[in-house]
Formats: sequence, structure tokens, C-alpha cells
Amino acid sequence: MSNPTIQFLGAAETVTGSRFLVTYNNQKILVDCGMFQGEPEIASHNDEKFPIDESSINALLLTHAHLDHCGYIPALVKNGFTGTIFTTHYTELIAEVVLRDSAHLQMQRAEFEDVKFKADERGSLLYNEVDVEKALKQFKAVEIRARIEVLPDVFATFYPSGHILGATFILLEIGGKSLLFTGDMGRGSHPFLYGPDLPPSQEIDAVITESTYGDREHETPISDFAEELNKAIERGGSILIPAFAVDRTEEILFELRRLFDARAVKSIPVYIDSPMAEKVLVFYKEAIEQGTPDIKSDVAEAFTSSDPFDPGKLRIMTTVDESKLLNDISEQSIVISASGMATGGRVTYHLESMLPDPSNTVILVGFQAKGSRGLALQQGAEKLRIHNNWVPVKAAVANVESFSVHADRKEIVSWLSHIANPTQTFIVHGERESQEALKTALEGELGWKATIPELEKTYEVR
Repeated sequence: MSNPTIQFLGAAETVTGSRFLVTYNNQKILVDCGMFQGEPEIASHNDEKFPIDESSINALLLTHAHLDHCGYIPALVKNGFTGTIFTTHYTELIAEVVLRDSAHLQMQRAEFEDVKFKADERGSLLYNEVDVEKALKQFKAVEIRARIEVLPDVFATFYPSGHILGATFILLEIGGKSLLFTGDMGRGSHPFLYGPDLPPSQEIDAVITESTYGDREHETPISDFAEELNKAIERGGSILIPAFAVDRTEEILFELRRLFDARAVKSIPVYIDSPMAEKVLVFYKEAIEQGTPDIKSDVAEAFTSSDPFDPGKLRIMTTVDESKLLNDISEQSIVISASGMATGGRVTYHLESMLPDPSNTVILVGFQAKGSRGLALQQGAEKLRIHNNWVPVKAAVANVESFSVHADRKEIVSWLSHIANPTQTFIVHGERESQEALKTALEGELGWKATIPELEKTYEVR
């Protein structure tokens, strides 16, 4: 009987589009089903025909609810996938918000391009809101750390990864082999989520590891955030923080409350301008109130009767009209808006309004992919193209990496060192230079044999 195989349908030699197909005899399990994001030549993979027949996939295992891991699921279902989608409770809840938002944005974009709803029949949209509704019916929440049978004689165990609420790494046992998928690995320094569990002690045949920050170590301490906020306040203008709606916004609010309470930073109004963040915030509050396994016990105990995400002058802008009002506010304030890489969303309008004013400050608080406006700002761009206009960058731009929820090179290697020498290691979910750097580290420090897989290539699990 042959060994299982793994085919890399995404996140190979790039940082997005996580899709890993494990096949054994007639059983096919897809681990993650994300969208490609970033530069046009990368994002264009979303429009390509899926490499295999979607209806032939028997089950899907989802590590967490970021778009580059779950965003393609409705398209998979639309095109014939009928199996169960196994994931954790909070990943299911957050994925619903993320996927509804994704469909909504696609519809908006189609209308903007004067391609109406009927265009979906011609393939102009990956999926619509009806497809999302259909996909959501196939989700099934599982208990963390529980070994479950996802197909006959195929078992999966979901372990907390400390990346975002509900996020996991997955141990998949199939055809006599054990495969460990790190998903996106957390750091252990999250303010209210526990760090990742250690890898299971059993023998692992193949490790599929992320490498987002495989070529660097996080150097900025959390104190740098307070320092940059104080500098920005001294400039007299307002502060714009591009931030992803899932986890990053919640982290920033949590830290702002701490800084304001300690009077380490002057308390000024804070505006959340992200409908998705508003919805996800409800799940984070609920998890802390209930003291779920993801949440640090001291945090759950400290906020039994207060809101950990309200710095004191918090207002959430729900409608488009409310969002527009922010561009006319004269009072110094902090605006937190998606997306975190400034590739789209309401933050682009705030950048257009705030960048030309040298009294304002933009604080970047996360990974900035190639081709994103965030990376251009990080690299000192003097102007940005936004809404078909060139916008001068006169505002101050600061970079604070302390909020990153991706393990860096040192942290990944340290975590993986708890695994006895696996037969194979595949490095995914990173830019090429990050993958190469992590490969060098794993081979040099752990003595492992590591492979950077090619997109759509199939490898036997030995």
C-alpha cells in the first residue's frame, strides 16, 4: 500500500493562499483553503481553475479564520465540495464574519466596475453571499486537543497555536503517517491569549511549517508603541493605525486601555472604523467573559466586570457616513481601520485624507506584504497611489512590530526543536527569502532536512 502524498496548492514560495491537499488511496483531505493576496500576479491565482476536482475532496481542516487560510472556501463549495469543514468554535464564528465581508467586498467591487450581480454567472466573482451561506452549513466545530475521526481511519487533533482566537495547529494521522501543520504560529507574548501548545510528543513524519518571519527576529518591544504614540501626540495631529479586524484591532485596544489607565500616554478619543472589527470584538469579549481555554486566566479574572477593549473614549463607526465624518474631525484622535496592509477597505480613505498633513502620524503594526501600500510606506515612499490619485506622504510613518502574532525565526526554531527529527519538513507561507532563511536555520541548528515546495507539486510522505 502506498504512502500518503501532499500537494501544495498554495502558500508555496509565497506568504498567502494556504491550501494543502493530503491524499491517501481514495481519501482527500484539504488543510486550509485560503485566498492569495498581495501583488496582482499572486492574487491572480484566485481566478485560476482549481487544480483538482473540488468534488473529489472528502474533508477540509481549517487552522484559523484569516482570509489567506479560509477565504477560498465558498468558491470550493460553489464548485462542488460537499464535505465537512472541521475547525474550532471561535474559528467557525470568526470565519463567518470574514467570509461574509469578503463576499460583500467582491459584490461592491463588481458594482464599482459596472459588473452587476448577474456577472457572477460569467465568473467575474469568486463567490457571492449565497455561496457563503451554503458553505457555512458545512462547518463543524470540534474540541481542541481532542483526537477526532474526520474520515474512516483518518484522525485529526487541533491544538491551540496562540495566533488569534480559535487558531490551531493540526496533527493529521493518515495511512500510518503523522503530519503536523503549524498553521500560523503564535509567539507566546500575546496580551490575552495563551501561547501555542508544545508539539505532541509522538513521532512526526512530516512537518509543514509557516515562515512568515523566517528571516528575522522581532526587535521592537511593546514600549515602542507608547513612545511612538507620545511622539505623534506631540506633533499635534491625529494618528492612523491600519490594522486587521481580526485580533490586531483587539490587541491595540487592549494595549491602549493599559497605557491610558497607567497614564503612560495621554488619553485621547479612539475610533474603530471597521464593521468587521466591530463584529469580531463581540467574540473576543465573550471569550474573556467566559474564560475559554484560549484566554489567559489572569486576564479573564481581571475583566469579569469591565470591558478590556474600551480605552475610555472609544467610538465605533458603523456606517459609511460615520466613517466619512472622521475626515472632518478637528480634535486630535486615534483612528484604527482595516485593512492592516492598506490594500483596501476604509483605511485607504483615511490615508488619502491624512497623509498630506505633516502633523499626522501613521503607525504600522503588522506584516506588510510585497505590493502593499503598507510596505511602500514602511520603505519610505514619498507618494502613494490611492483611488487613482497620487497622494503625497507628508505625515510621519512609524513601524511597531511588537504586535506581530507570527512567531519569528528564533521562536519557530525553538518551538520545532521539541519535535524529534522528522523525516521531512516543508517550509511554506513565507516570501522566498524568509523560507530560505528558515531552511538554513532548521538544517544548521536542528540538523533537519528541509524542503521549500513548489506550487502544485506533489510529494510523497515517507
